Amino acid sequence: MKVELVTTLKRQATKILADLHSTKEPVLITEHGKPSAYLVDVEDYEMMQRRMAILEGIARGEQAIRNDQVVTNEQAKEQMNKWLK
Repeated sequence: MKVELVTTLKRQATKILADLHSTKEPVLITEHGKPSAYLVDVEDYEMMQRRMAILEGIARGEQAIRNDQVVTNEQAKEQMNKWLK
């Protein structure tokens, strides 16, 4: 992963963004020697957001199973039919 100082970002934003778009490699921005932010390509960010939504759905499903908040396939079909009327 590429690391850049925030001052370098201020001075060379266009070049850093061009490199980011061509390599798709995230850029870690540091301030005072500490990590401050990541720059990532828009498509990569959107893909990460979609993956996160899927993982959150899986986590909610796992929690429902642990809490015994599940229904059978037949019960689910009946509920869906009611909702679709």
